[in-house]
Amino acid sequence: MRKVPAKQLFGAKAQGSQQAPKPHGSYANGCIAGAEELPETGPTWQAMRLSRNRNWGHPDTIDFLKDLSAKAATLPGWEGLYIGDISQPRGGPMLSGHRSHQLGLDADIWMLPPTRLDLTEAERENISSISLRRAKGAYVNGFWTAQHQEVLKAAASDPRVARIFVFPGAKVQMCKDAKGDRSWLRKIRPWWGHHYHFHVRLSCPKGVKGCKDQAPIPAGDGCEAAESWVQDILNPPPPPPVDPNAPKPKPRKELTMASLPAQCVNVLQSR
Repeated sequence: MRKVPAKQLFGAKAQGSQQAPKPHGSYANGCIAGAEELPETGPTWQAMRLSRNRNWGHPDTIDFLKDLSAKAATLPGWEGLYIGDISQPRGGPMLSGHRSHQLGLDADIWMLPPTRLDLTEAERENISSISLRRAKGAYVNGFWTAQHQEVLKAAASDPRVARIFVFPGAKVQMCKDAKGDRSWLRKIRPWWGHHYHFHVRLSCPKGVKGCKDQAPIPAGDGCEAAESWVQDILNPPPPPPVDPNAPKPKPRKELTMASLPAQCVNVLQSR
């Protein structure tokens, strides 16, 4: 294993390990034992891009997605949710795309409101979500609806959720429109991209040692910080001066098995 990038080893596994469910490590440097597969189609959801085989997660994540999709199905114009990447069958680094999604505790949820839940496998490969951003993410566009806010609010109100990543303009819009209790806004965090989908991150399951939560969210609703992001989009700060003598940035290193928690070798080799 020493000479093979960890992403190739984990990307080659087609099934979860036959172990008790347990995430090891951190969201961007870990793996998951005993991951559960989200069924490709359920009463209120469909898993997308099935060829990626990334519809695996911790049982808490699978239960959360089922619960949130049932909530979404009660909203006008929504039959449920289209679920994007969760994790690979044993988590770990992915062959392409995400740096996180390694513990089975992250999930991408499409912004496209499902109007049917009988998409074929081929349709799920070719259909695209919709972008909700305008002006490079400073504002929402005409596809943004009150139902999008309700789905995000329901997700953020779930105690299993640690934070949700969405483009800055969406956070600012929700800050403007939120009525009554605004505590759920704190979990909505602005981040680049995330306009075709929003990214839900669950907390480590209670009592699980060796699973590392992200640093706590700052106090407050985060609306002022989101507005600052928007202002930087609209009026970009000048780039820092270039130091001709500065060393060239080192390329990002590929994760190896030695980089991951020691338990991930067992997860990889388990039946």
